Amino acid sequence: MPASFDQRDVGADALIAHLRPKLAHIPGAAVYLQSVQDVRVGGRASAAQYQFTLSSDNLRDLMTYSPRMFKRLRTIPILADVNSDQQDRGLQANIEYDRATAARFGISAQLMDATLYDAFGQRQVSSMYTPLNQYHVVMEASPEYWQNPQTLRDVYVHAPDGSQVPLAAIAHYAPDTAPLSVNHQGLFPAVTISFNLKPGIALGDAVNAITKAAKQEGLPSTIQTMFAGTAEAYQQSLANEPVLIAAALVTVYLVLGILYESYIHPITILSTLPSASVGALLALFLTRTDLNVIAIIGIILLIGIVKKNAIMMIDFALAAERNEGKSSRDAIFEACVLRFRPILMTTMAALMGALPLAFGTGTGSELRRPLGITIIGGLIVSQALTLYTTPVVYLYFDRLQQWWTRLWSPARPIEPEAV
Repeated sequence: MPASFDQRDVGADALIAHLRPKLAHIPGAAVYLQSVQDVRVGGRASAAQYQFTLSSDNLRDLMTYSPRMFKRLRTIPILADVNSDQQDRGLQANIEYDRATAARFGISAQLMDATLYDAFGQRQVSSMYTPLNQYHVVMEASPEYWQNPQTLRDVYVHAPDGSQVPLAAIAHYAPDTAPLSVNHQGLFPAVTISFNLKPGIALGDAVNAITKAAKQEGLPSTIQTMFAGTAEAYQQSLANEPVLIAAALVTVYLVLGILYESYIHPITILSTLPSASVGALLALFLTRTDLNVIAIIGIILLIGIVKKNAIMMIDFALAAERNEGKSSRDAIFEACVLRFRPILMTTMAALMGALPLAFGTGTGSELRRPLGITIIGGLIVSQALTLYTTPVVYLYFDRLQQWWTRLWSPARPIEPEAV
């Protein structure tokens, strides 16, 4: 009988002892444990996969607002297994003394602190020497006394005048809570809230919901929030995404500008990319697939695959204009007619090559599926649209180039001999 378990919740021996009596009446039944490795990217050891950290240089603010943030995150419906590493339920006794009464007896705060340390701490009072070793004599109260806060009523302070003043006469104590441990992130105290996601929820939605909750909570400026572990790696992977896409587009524009010796026609070729992106996003939406890192890689791949449709038409049209002297309208019309078959063949070849990625099964198929879906969706939509939009964009940009040339070209003066 396969059984997956979390070693943080139950021990292996206890689980086996619990299952064996229940399976004793089943012939041939056996119990074995299957360990499932949870791959994480950094972060603290926690009870959930993703982590959200609050750090501050003010421990009081951190202890005040961390429980509030924890309660607010537990109300977010898309999060599950919300836990916190804050341990603030330790018991302590706060002693408040009357300064005026203590001053009448000549008792200072330092004297009271030393008395309390003698009663509840450890103090070396002597050393014993032997021929071979020496032994330190440490004085402390018996455990049954220092473990009970009621012992404070039996503590006496030795006043400077030699009298024994009961601690209860000049001070009183009240029970309170204190942190059992204070974790640190770098040099500052920190509290880490871990969480999992409900089935079918994307990490990006959870990150946005937590960021919104932090703003609504009104955290003071002394508290800094950040994601850790896998959530932090997710944010870092998407932080440079706009820069990478912009760099790819600029590189393609420069290469095409050098190839065609024009500032306008590379823009005509790049005009096919929005339709591919729309098709990829539409395919992800219809198949209910998340826009993850693999899907983004597929969209970047479409930049190199889709623009070949426009390249095949624009290259043929420019050659017809320059070598045969045709107008831009006739050149692009002939390019659409003659290049339709090569464009369709290359698109179908790329599309068929992506089908195993989109519909394949087996180990690792869930990682390859978004890549195939984005490529197929982008190719279908771009193939249907670019055959109509590219000629239109080509003609409009050609007219724009002619208008720009007439605007900035100086008019030639009429020579007298010609008159």
